[in-house]
Amino acid sequence: MMSLVRKARTVDNQRAALLLSVRSGVDQFDAVTPREMASHERIQLELNRLADPFDRDADPVHLTGSAIVVGSWGTVLHLHKRIGIWMQPGGHLEPGEAPWDAALRETREETGLPVRHPEGGHRLVHLDAHPAGAHFHLDLRYLLLSDDVEPSPPPEESQHVRWFSFPEALELADEALVDGLNRVAAHGLSGGLAGIQVTER
Repeated sequence: MMSLVRKARTVDNQRAALLLSVRSGVDQFDAVTPREMASHERIQLELNRLADPFDRDADPVHLTGSAIVVGSWGTVLHLHKRIGIWMQPGGHLEPGEAPWDAALRETREETGLPVRHPEGGHRLVHLDAHPAGAHFHLDLRYLLLSDDVEPSPPPEESQHVRWFSFPEALELADEALVDGLNRVAAHGLSGGLAGIQVTER
Protein backbone atom coordinates (compact mmCIF):
# COMPACT_ATOMS: atom_id res chain seq x y z
CA MET A 1 0.00 0.00 0.00
CA MET A 2 2.79 2.42 0.92
CA SER A 3 4.51 1.78 -2.41
CA LEU A 4 1.30 2.70 -4.23
CA VAL A 5 1.04 5.89 -2.20
CA ARG A 6 4.66 6.77 -2.96
CA LYS A 7 4.12 6.05 -6.66
CA ALA A 8 1.04 8.28 -6.72
CA ARG A 9 2.97 11.06 -4.99
CA THR A 10 5.81 10.68 -7.49
CA VAL A 11 3.38 10.99 -10.41
CA ASP A 12 1.75 14.02 -8.81
CA ASN A 13 5.16 15.64 -8.24
CA GLN A 14 6.20 14.96 -11.84
CA ARG A 15 2.96 16.43 -13.16
CA ALA A 16 3.33 19.49 -10.95
CA ALA A 17 6.91 20.01 -12.17
CA LEU A 18 5.78 19.62 -15.77
CA LEU A 19 2.95 22.12 -15.29
CA LEU A 20 5.39 24.57 -13.70
CA SER A 21 7.73 24.24 -16.69
CA VAL A 22 4.90 24.70 -19.19
CA ARG A 23 3.51 27.69 -17.32
CA SER A 24 6.96 29.28 -17.15
CA GLY A 25 7.40 28.92 -20.91
CA VAL A 26 3.98 30.40 -21.60
CA ASP A 27 4.54 33.28 -19.17
CA GLN A 28 7.83 34.17 -20.89
CA PHE A 29 6.31 34.13 -24.38
CA ASP A 30 6.35 37.62 -25.88
CA ALA A 31 2.96 37.95 -27.58
CA VAL A 32 2.90 40.72 -30.17
CA THR A 33 -0.09 40.43 -32.51
CA PRO A 34 -3.73 40.68 -31.34
CA ARG A 35 -4.26 36.96 -31.95
CA GLU A 36 -1.13 36.05 -30.02
CA MET A 37 -2.11 38.31 -27.12
CA ALA A 38 -5.63 36.84 -26.93
CA SER A 39 -4.27 33.28 -27.11
CA HIS A 40 -1.59 34.02 -24.53
CA GLU A 41 -4.16 35.36 -22.08
CA ARG A 42 -6.55 32.44 -22.66
CA ILE A 43 -3.84 29.83 -22.18
CA GLN A 44 -2.64 31.46 -18.96
CA LEU A 45 -6.21 31.53 -17.62
CA GLU A 46 -6.84 27.88 -18.54
CA LEU A 47 -3.57 26.67 -17.02
CA ASN A 48 -4.77 28.17 -13.73
CA ARG A 49 -8.30 26.78 -14.08
CA LEU A 50 -7.79 23.24 -15.36
CA ALA A 51 -7.16 20.41 -12.91
CA ASP A 52 -5.22 18.50 -15.59
CA PRO A 53 -4.54 20.52 -18.74
CA PHE A 54 -2.52 17.64 -20.24
CA ASP A 55 -5.44 15.17 -20.39
CA ARG A 56 -7.72 15.46 -23.43
CA ASP A 57 -10.39 13.40 -21.61
CA ALA A 58 -10.41 15.52 -18.46
CA ASP A 59 -11.87 18.63 -20.10
CA PRO A 60 -12.81 19.74 -23.63
CA VAL A 61 -10.17 22.44 -23.17
CA HIS A 62 -6.64 21.00 -23.09
CA LEU A 63 -3.05 21.44 -24.19
CA THR A 64 -1.73 20.18 -27.51
CA GLY A 65 1.81 20.21 -28.86
CA SER A 66 2.84 21.06 -32.39
CA ALA A 67 5.90 22.09 -34.34
CA ILE A 68 7.22 24.67 -36.72
CA VAL A 69 9.76 22.60 -38.62
CA VAL A 70 12.74 24.49 -40.02
CA GLY A 71 15.53 23.43 -42.34
CA SER A 72 17.56 24.92 -45.13
CA TRP A 73 14.69 24.06 -47.50
CA GLY A 74 12.24 26.23 -45.53
CA THR A 75 9.41 24.84 -43.42
CA VAL A 76 7.15 21.77 -43.55
CA LEU A 77 3.35 21.74 -43.72
CA HIS A 78 0.90 18.90 -44.19
CA LEU A 79 -2.60 18.97 -45.65
CA HIS A 80 -4.83 17.88 -42.77
CA LYS A 81 -6.80 14.79 -43.79
CA ARG A 82 -10.02 15.78 -42.03
CA ILE A 83 -10.27 19.55 -42.35
CA GLY A 84 -8.36 20.00 -45.60
CA ILE A 85 -6.07 22.90 -44.71
CA TRP A 86 -2.29 23.20 -44.69
CA MET A 87 -1.05 23.05 -41.11
CA GLN A 88 1.97 22.44 -38.94
CA PRO A 89 2.36 18.86 -37.63
CA GLY A 90 1.22 18.18 -34.08
CA GLY A 91 -1.55 16.80 -31.92
CA HIS A 92 -2.74 15.56 -28.56
CA LEU A 93 -0.50 14.57 -25.68
CA GLU A 94 -0.05 10.98 -24.60
CA PRO A 95 -0.43 10.26 -20.85
CA GLY A 96 2.50 11.74 -18.96
CA GLU A 97 3.90 13.39 -22.09
CA ALA A 98 5.20 16.97 -22.20
CA PRO A 99 3.88 19.15 -25.03
CA TRP A 100 7.38 19.56 -26.51
CA ASP A 101 7.76 15.77 -26.59
CA ALA A 102 4.33 15.46 -28.22
CA ALA A 103 5.43 17.94 -30.88
CA LEU A 104 8.50 15.82 -31.61
CA ARG A 105 6.59 12.52 -31.66
CA GLU A 106 3.68 13.79 -33.74
CA THR A 107 5.99 15.42 -36.28
CA ARG A 108 7.99 12.24 -36.74
CA GLU A 109 4.77 10.24 -37.06
CA GLU A 110 3.08 12.62 -39.51
CA THR A 111 6.04 13.53 -41.70
CA GLY A 112 8.63 10.78 -41.33
CA LEU A 113 11.29 13.48 -40.95
CA PRO A 114 14.28 13.08 -38.59
CA VAL A 115 13.37 16.16 -36.57
CA ARG A 116 15.05 17.28 -33.36
CA HIS A 117 14.91 20.10 -30.84
CA PRO A 118 17.56 22.84 -31.13
CA GLU A 119 20.73 22.62 -29.09
CA GLY A 120 19.93 23.64 -25.56
CA GLY A 121 16.52 21.98 -25.53
CA HIS A 122 12.94 22.70 -26.53
CA ARG A 123 12.03 26.22 -27.62
CA LEU A 124 8.47 27.58 -27.56
CA VAL A 125 8.20 29.80 -30.64
CA HIS A 126 4.45 30.30 -30.96
CA LEU A 127 1.12 29.50 -29.33
CA ASP A 128 -2.52 29.62 -30.33
CA ALA A 129 -5.86 28.97 -28.61
CA HIS A 130 -8.64 27.82 -30.93
CA PRO A 131 -11.71 25.58 -31.22
CA ALA A 132 -11.16 22.16 -32.76
CA GLY A 133 -14.47 20.40 -33.25
CA ALA A 134 -15.85 19.51 -29.82
CA HIS A 135 -12.51 20.41 -28.23
CA PHE A 136 -10.72 23.66 -27.56
CA HIS A 137 -6.97 23.45 -28.09
CA LEU A 138 -4.32 25.34 -26.20
CA ASP A 139 -1.66 24.69 -28.79
CA LEU A 140 1.99 25.21 -27.90
CA ARG A 141 4.26 25.34 -30.96
CA TYR A 142 7.91 24.34 -30.65
CA LEU A 143 10.79 24.87 -33.05
CA LEU A 144 12.05 21.63 -34.57
CA LEU A 145 15.03 21.28 -36.89
CA SER A 146 15.28 18.84 -39.77
CA ASP A 147 17.90 17.64 -42.18
CA ASP A 148 17.39 18.25 -45.90
CA VAL A 149 15.36 15.14 -46.71
CA GLU A 150 11.96 14.68 -48.28
CA PRO A 151 9.04 13.83 -45.97
CA SER A 152 8.00 10.16 -45.93
CA PRO A 153 4.69 9.90 -44.05
CA PRO A 154 3.34 6.43 -43.26
CA PRO A 155 0.27 5.22 -45.23
CA GLU A 156 -2.21 6.09 -42.47
CA GLU A 157 -1.16 9.75 -42.40
CA SER A 158 -1.79 12.49 -44.94
CA GLN A 159 0.42 11.96 -47.99
CA HIS A 160 0.35 15.67 -48.76
CA VAL A 161 3.41 16.72 -46.78
CA ARG A 162 6.15 18.90 -48.22
CA TRP A 163 8.70 21.62 -47.75
CA PHE A 164 7.68 25.18 -48.54
CA SER A 165 9.62 28.41 -48.66
CA PHE A 166 8.36 30.78 -45.98
CA PRO A 167 6.59 33.03 -48.52
CA GLU A 168 4.84 29.95 -49.98
CA ALA A 169 3.88 28.68 -46.54
CA LEU A 170 2.45 32.05 -45.55
CA GLU A 171 0.17 32.00 -48.60
CA LEU A 172 -1.17 28.52 -47.86
CA ALA A 173 -1.13 28.13 -44.09
CA ASP A 174 -4.10 28.19 -41.76
CA GLU A 175 -4.58 31.69 -40.30
CA ALA A 176 -3.77 30.36 -36.82
CA LEU A 177 -0.23 29.61 -38.01
CA VAL A 178 0.60 32.80 -39.91
CA ASP A 179 1.90 34.71 -36.88
CA GLY A 180 4.13 31.78 -35.95
CA LEU A 181 5.62 31.49 -39.42
CA ASN A 182 6.25 35.24 -39.53
CA ARG A 183 7.89 35.06 -36.12
CA VAL A 184 10.26 32.24 -37.09
CA ALA A 185 11.05 33.68 -40.52
CA ALA A 186 11.80 37.13 -39.11
CA HIS A 187 13.55 36.26 -35.87
CA GLY A 188 14.34 32.57 -35.66
CA LEU A 189 16.52 32.04 -38.69
CA SER A 190 18.16 35.45 -38.54
CA GLY A 191 18.98 34.64 -34.94
CA GLY A 192 21.25 31.84 -36.16
CA LEU A 193 19.28 28.84 -34.88
CA ALA A 194 21.63 25.90 -35.35
CA GLY A 195 23.35 27.80 -38.14
CA ILE A 196 20.56 27.06 -40.61
CA GLN A 197 20.57 29.07 -43.82
CA VAL A 198 17.51 28.90 -46.04
CA THR A 199 18.34 27.99 -49.64
CA GLU A 200 16.32 27.89 -52.84
CA ARG A 201 15.43 24.42 -54.08
